[in-house]
Amino acid sequence: MKIALLFAGQGAQYTGMGQDIYNEYKICRQIFEMAGEEITNWCFFGDKETLRRTEVTQPCIYTVTMACYKAFLEEFSKLTMGQNFNSENENLEIVSYAGFSLGEYAALTAADVIGDFKTGLEIVKKRGKWMGEFGSGGMVAAMGERANILQIVEEAREDSILEGVNFNSPTQTVVAGDKIALERFCEIAKHHGHVKTVVLSVGNAFHSPLMEPVSGKLYDLFLDTELNHPNKPVYSNATSRDISEYIAQDEKDGITASESLAKLMALQVKTPVYWEEIMNNLIESGIDIFIEIGPGKTLSGLAKKIKHDINTLHVENAESLEHTIKALKDFQDNQER
Repeated sequence: MKIALLFAGQGAQYTGMGQDIYNEYKICRQIFEMAGEEITNWCFFGDKETLRRTEVTQPCIYTVTMACYKAFLEEFSKLTMGQNFNSENENLEIVSYAGFSLGEYAALTAADVIGDFKTGLEIVKKRGKWMGEFGSGGMVAAMGERANILQIVEEAREDSILEGVNFNSPTQTVVAGDKIALERFCEIAKHHGHVKTVVLSVGNAFHSPLMEPVSGKLYDLFLDTELNHPNKPVYSNATSRDISEYIAQDEKDGITASESLAKLMALQVKTPVYWEEIMNNLIESGIDIFIEIGPGKTLSGLAKKIKHDINTLHVENAESLEHTIKALKDFQDNQER
């Protein structure tokens, strides 16, 4: 049975995240120890206002996500230790990764593109700092048909920056840009009546052209980082496809894999997240079970909106990890019958 791991993005944070799994698993304590006392305290005791600061949110979510991932791997390896690899249909196998925005950094770490947690954390710290410093504008979640939302974007843009930036599900798109354009967008949507809007509590237009200054900095940072070819498919936010396809195309044009990855991750911060397309591509590839790793269950909820009968599990604490491992065992047992 094919498993895809989905890694949580910014917005999933909450006070106390990671504390339970830290207490239960030694391997999680090691991750938090590497992250340091400040990040640990933010995760366990940070208030809502502190945790919504981009320079705090991003390293905290990355740390909790990687701690959950390590605990999951430890338990998953016990479950699969006795698998009969001559009987492919009965095997539980992690075959693909995807992460929403910030979560793509956890996916790249899991796939060994980023070689270790400490390297990933340093990148994420800088990304969060730069996105907080250089960002402007805002974001609005729009509920309705994508085509209707994008039509309103065109009407509202005028001479400002305004784009659809998170294509989350068939009925949810996040729009980002200049605040005055976002105000026009909300007014026009209200007038149209078939699109509902919710202003998000962020002071930045993530994944929009307003992130251009951050894009350049990330390109230089990734060029200076030792990167590896992915050990499993990682589905890119910017292209919705396996990043290996992107690398292979660039290599044909004489661009090295490291340069290609730097280019792709620089692009990621200023272009839309095609999450609905990623999920459809994963479903098409034959994934049987999706497991969300990290705080919250946002991605599991979106998965159900994309395909209602999809198998989803999640890991954010000791209880959900135990439930997920039990569910996987049940899937395995049912296959063997």
